[in-house]
Amino acid sequence: MRNTLIRGALAALALALAGCQSSTPSAGSPPPGGSEAPQLRREGRWLVDPEGRVVLLHGVNMVWKEAPFYPPATAEGFLAQDADWLARHGFNNARIGTLWVGVAPERGTVDQDYLAQWDRTIQLLASRRIWMLFDFHQDLLGPAYQGEGVPDWAVEEAKGPLTTLLGAPSFGFPFNYFMPQLSEAFDRFWASEDIRDGFAEAWAAVARRWKNQPYSMGYDLMNEPWAGLDYPTCLIPLTGCPWHDSGSLQPFFDHARRAIRAEDPHNIVWFQSQPLTSTGAPTGFTAIPGEEQLGFSFHYYCPLNTLGNALQLGILDALPVGLDDTCQAFGPRVFDQARAQADRMDAVELLTEFGATEDMQVLLDVTSDADERLVGWQYWQYKNWRDPTTESQGSGDQSLFTDDADLSTAKTAKLKVLVRTYPQATAGIPQSLSFDPDTAAFEYRYTPRAARGPTEIYVPLAMHYPSGYTLEVTGARSLSPANAGLLRLENLAGAAEVVVRIAKR
Repeated sequence: MRNTLIRGALAALALALAGCQSSTPSAGSPPPGGSEAPQLRREGRWLVDPEGRVVLLHGVNMVWKEAPFYPPATAEGFLAQDADWLARHGFNNARIGTLWVGVAPERGTVDQDYLAQWDRTIQLLASRRIWMLFDFHQDLLGPAYQGEGVPDWAVEEAKGPLTTLLGAPSFGFPFNYFMPQLSEAFDRFWASEDIRDGFAEAWAAVARRWKNQPYSMGYDLMNEPWAGLDYPTCLIPLTGCPWHDSGSLQPFFDHARRAIRAEDPHNIVWFQSQPLTSTGAPTGFTAIPGEEQLGFSFHYYCPLNTLGNALQLGILDALPVGLDDTCQAFGPRVFDQARAQADRMDAVELLTEFGATEDMQVLLDVTSDADERLVGWQYWQYKNWRDPTTESQGSGDQSLFTDDADLSTAKTAKLKVLVRTYPQATAGIPQSLSFDPDTAAFEYRYTPRAARGPTEIYVPLAMHYPSGYTLEVTGARSLSPANAGLLRLENLAGAAEVVVRIAKR
C-alpha cells in the first residue's frame, strides 16, 4: 500500500514536470522611513535597509521542530559562537522558527517564557547584524499526522470524518500530505473561524514582542500551506491553483496580516504559496489595497530529487525522465514564477527554503539561478537539529556540519557553494551578478543611486581567496584596504554604472 501511494505521488509530480524588466526604486528615491531600529523594508522588487541600500540575503533556516521548539543554549543548539560563525561565513540573515505551538499552545494564551527563550538567540543574531525573518513553521499540521507546528487544539478541531473512519495516515513526511485524511483536515483548518482567530492572535503576540527588534525583516505567516483535497489542481500547469484566492488561503493570511498591522504597521508580512505550485501552476495571490509591505516567500525543491532523498531508495534510475533534465527545467520556472507572483501582489520575493541535500549540483543550480535573477535565499537548514520532517530523513544531509555540536566539522564541499562573494548592501540598483565557486570569479553591475552608506560586498577570503584577490572597479572607488573581507565602495559622482570584478590571485 505504501509503495503504491508513493509511486502515485511520484508519478503525479513527474507528469507535472514533463512540460517544461522588473520594477525598481527610482534613481532619486530617498531612503525609506520606518522605525528607529534597523529593519528591512520593501521598495519595489527590492529589500532596502535604513541607509537606502538594496540588500541581498544569503542565509539559513533555524527551526527546532521538537518540544520545546527553540534551540537550547548548548553546542548542539545555538550559542554566541554560532552567531559568530554565521557572520564570519557571510550569512547575513536567518529564518527563525517561532512556532505557533510554542507561542500559543493553548487557545487564548501566550507563552511568554517561550518568547523569552527565543529572544536569547534573536539578540545574538541581531548583535552580529544578521537580519531575521520570524516563521510559523508547520509540517503535516501536528503530531496527530506525524508533523509539528500547529497547536493540538487546532489540529483536533481540523480533524474530519475521514480521519475518524480511516485513522490518521502513517506514511510520514512528505507522503501524508497526499492522504485524504490530512487533506480534509487542511480544508477544515482554512474554514474554521476559531483556528483563523487563534492563528491571528498568536501572530499579534509575536509582532507585539518584536515589532521594534533591530534586524527584523518581518513575518513569514505559514510554512508550506497545503491546499487540502483540491491539491491536484495545483499540479496542473497553466490552470493555476485557485484555492489561493478563492476564499481560502489569501483571506486566512489577510486576517493574520490585519492582526499584525494592529501591532506593527511597518515590518514586511510574507505570504507563502502551496508547495506544489512550484511545479508550474501559477499562484493566485493578489495585491491588497493600501498594503505596501508584502513579501512572497517561496521554496525550491526539485520534486524528483526531493522524493529520492525522502525515500532513500535507488528508484530514480528506473524513471524515464532523468533527474538532471527535470531539475534544469524546474529551477528557472520556480524563480520566474515567483517574480511574476510578487509583481501581481506588489511584493518582494525571497527564496526561504532550498537544499536539505548533499547533492552539490542541486545547490550549484539554485545559487546560480538566484544570482542570475538577483534573488536572496535561505538554505535549509543551519544544523540538522533532530528534524523529524525533512527530505533528508534523519541522514543529517541538510546540516552544514557532520556533527551539530562541533563547528569544526563544517562540510567544506557544501560551504564552497554556499559561502559566496556577493553584495550584501548596494548603494544603487542591481543589474547583474555572477559568481563561480570553482574559479571564485565574481562580477557585479549596478546603477548608482543616492544612499547614506557605501556598497558592501562580502568576500570569503579563507574559502575562496587564500592568497588574496585582484579587484577591478569602474564607477566607484574602494574605501577598503587590499584583500579586505568586506569590500566597501563609494560611487563616483556622475557614474552611470558601477562594475566590480574580483578574481583570486
